[in-house]
Amino acid sequence: MARIDITLPEQFAFSTEISLNEGHINYRGHLDNMLLLSVVCEARQRFFESIGQSDLESGGFGIVIADAAVQYRSEAFHGETMLVQMTAGDFTSKGCDLPWRMTEKDSGREVARGKIGIVFFDYATRKAVLVPESFRQRFAIGS
Repeated sequence: MARIDITLPEQFAFSTEISLNEGHINYRGHLDNMLLLSVVCEARQRFFESIGQSDLESGGFGIVIADAAVQYRSEAFHGETMLVQMTAGDFTSKGCDLPWRMTEKDSGREVARGKIGIVFFDYATRKAVLVPESFRQRFAIGS
């Protein structure tokens, strides 16, 4: 099976710190692979809040997750603080990717990297909609 290879952007528009608690840790004593995505989900919510929007409503519409990809790089443990960086890119007419990187704050050790594909969605009509222009412009190259 071919391995996923995720190339990250040179710069991220956002970063946040999230401390790992006992609930994030599995029976082997390290960050559970599925709960890593819950940490990324929390970072995504903070990312949208940092630009004055909610991931529940951005430009009048919500988002849905279209896909997600993860590369695990190293273990993470209870009590460590993760630095999660995120940005938006690779826009299509109705969505984009949110590439992210998670590192252990003190050492800089990369724990994981990945991307989340999002689609903007009108929950009233139950249909995908165009990316709000205000969101697209915020992440235009060179801005």
